[in-house]
Amino acid sequence: MESAVENIVIVGAGIAGLATSLALHRLGVRSLVLEYSDSLRVSGFALTTWTNAWKALDALGVGDILRHQHIQLKQNVTTSLSMGQQTSSLCLMAPGKHGDYEVRCVRRQLMIEALAKELPSGTIRFSSKVVAIQDSGFFKILHLADGTTIKTKVLIGCDGINSMVAKWLGFREASFSGRFVIRGDIKLMNNHGLQHNFMHFFGKGFRFGILPCDDKTVYWFFTWTPTIEDTSPIRVQYMCSTRTHHLRGVCEPHRHLTYVEEKELVNNPEKMKQLVLNKFEKMPSDVKCFIEKTQAEDILTSPLRYRRHWELVLGNISKGNVCVVGDAFHPMAPDLGQGACCSLEDGIVLGRYLAQAFSRTKHAKEIEEKGEIEEQYKKIEASLRKYARDRRWRNIDISVTSFVLGLFLQGDLKLVAYVRDKVLPHFLAELLLKKSDFDCGKLNTSDEVGMI
Repeated sequence: MESAVENIVIVGAGIAGLATSLALHRLGVRSLVLEYSDSLRVSGFALTTWTNAWKALDALGVGDILRHQHIQLKQNVTTSLSMGQQTSSLCLMAPGKHGDYEVRCVRRQLMIEALAKELPSGTIRFSSKVVAIQDSGFFKILHLADGTTIKTKVLIGCDGINSMVAKWLGFREASFSGRFVIRGDIKLMNNHGLQHNFMHFFGKGFRFGILPCDDKTVYWFFTWTPTIEDTSPIRVQYMCSTRTHHLRGVCEPHRHLTYVEEKELVNNPEKMKQLVLNKFEKMPSDVKCFIEKTQAEDILTSPLRYRRHWELVLGNISKGNVCVVGDAFHPMAPDLGQGACCSLEDGIVLGRYLAQAFSRTKHAKEIEEKGEIEEQYKKIEASLRKYARDRRWRNIDISVTSFVLGLFLQGDLKLVAYVRDKVLPHFLAELLLKKSDFDCGKLNTSDEVGMI
């Protein structure tokens, strides 16, 4: 059977894939998004959406849609549970280099739906799982689980942390950081009564955050490094593949840990909820009640993984007519809250460069008839190299900073805890704002591109 031919195929209909497709659409370039599930994947509860993400959402034309559905956060308030006192308060609405700061906790489902609704009908093809990638001259042939094939001029991997496209480019499996995150979401019948603040709490070896999405929805998260005691009666075994120094509460970058019974840990929301509550002897009762009221089906636990930093420096973000975006490119620790934000940036930058390879004056049939496929391939390759060049160091900066920050925020060594609680709280809060003070730019429609 002859393969269907597409100009651009995006694998994955998550935030990165939809943002990339919408960026291309705004610039008059069609794409096909392949999604393995039978509908949009809207799990994941909420995302801290910082200033840089709002710049990207505005460029995509969905910023105001989401603003009207979510409240703006006014302050970042940090409290040390070991000291029993507030240690920092920082305004989240101050002016930055790229305009006033803007921080909101956005429900993931609403962001996914807002992006998808702006795409032309038929852009997303569901139940389309890619199982193999094959070279074919200046094209890539994608083999799907249902036996069909698709031939494409450009392949963009937005297929998440276990990306097949990233593996094809030579990236290794994302590394386990040694930490887990528990996320919870609660939607109340009445107003929750919380102030419009991002509240951070730090304790012995853990970090907790709670923030309102709107007047009735509250999102919370808890990150920690499990111990045998924490996960009992779940038996957790550690295997270390390299020689390491063991520092309680700190997971060094070179240490490779495997949780033999990781899935069992992840699939016990009730036990995870109780674990969080057991940690919070000094937690204010008005905050603790939100955890208590969260239903088991609204709690998710997952390991925190990251791309080894040397891979981000040396790896192939693009190769020929293939590239990666979002978590397929830079899975990272959530300590800056920038994973999804950087994915949106990626989509804007890639869309802007890639659109330049598709000219309004030459449609696909004309290119084939005139034997200019090789010329267009070179333009595509150059566009993807520019994207890789622009995004590599921005994402390295965010990823490395997030990783190092996580060591400080969760370390329970006395010296680390002292520095975190007494010396660095305001600096750390400012760092969150500083890394979000970035503008990936608008989608420039003045280029000679058309709907092809």
